[in-house]
Formats: sequence, structure tokens, C-alpha cells
Amino acid sequence: MNDDELCDFQCINENSVRGVKSQMLQDETFQLISDHFKVLSDPTRVKILYALTQTEICVCDLAAVLEITDSAVSHQLRLLRDKDLVKFRKEGKMTYYSLSNDEIIDMIKMGTSFAEK
Repeated sequence: MNDDELCDFQCINENSVRGVKSQMLQDETFQLISDHFKVLSDPTRVKILYALTQTEICVCDLAAVLEITDSAVSHQLRLLRDKDLVKFRKEGKMTYYSLSNDEIIDMIKMGTSFAEK
């Protein structure tokens, strides 16, 4: 950080500090948010989530879409499941995955808009 980015002198505005502090979330909430963004730090997991915004899909089809092994997809899906970003259902011998909620679609759209800038 260069000096132009810093205040020229230390002067704390107590009203601003108090106002922002009163709106701060709990540390546990910040940790949960950070954990979710960490899960999204892997491009394969983001691709999986993006694919799931299109349709519910089985593991083998998802592997074909991403051109990786079923095992690799399964590993990534397990991490996404642990964070409640995806859910699955069994139909006979097939396992189908879908997004666990619509907020994930919003996250993907937001990420896409950042990438397009």
C-alpha cells in the first residue's frame, strides 16, 4: 500500500465506528461466509455448480460434461455437499445431483458478471 492510500493523520470518527460496529455480523457468520467462498475457489467446483444451474444431472453425465473421471466429480460433489450447496437423490443405481437452493444460482450469476467486466 502506498502513502497516497492512507489517511494523512489518525483521526477516528466515533459515530462512523459505532454505526459500522453495530451492523457487523458475528465472527461465526463471517467464518461461514469465508468457508463457502473457499469452496468456490476451485474452478472444477464452480463448473459443477454452473452445470447444476442448468439441470439436475447424474454423476456420470456430469463427468462427461466436465471431461473428468466419475471419481473426481464425486470428490468435488462431496465437498459441495458438506457445505450444503448441492443435494442428491438416488434413482435405482443412479445418483442425481441438483443445487440445494436458489441462492447458489445468484452467486454464480454474480461471479459471471464479475468475470465479464
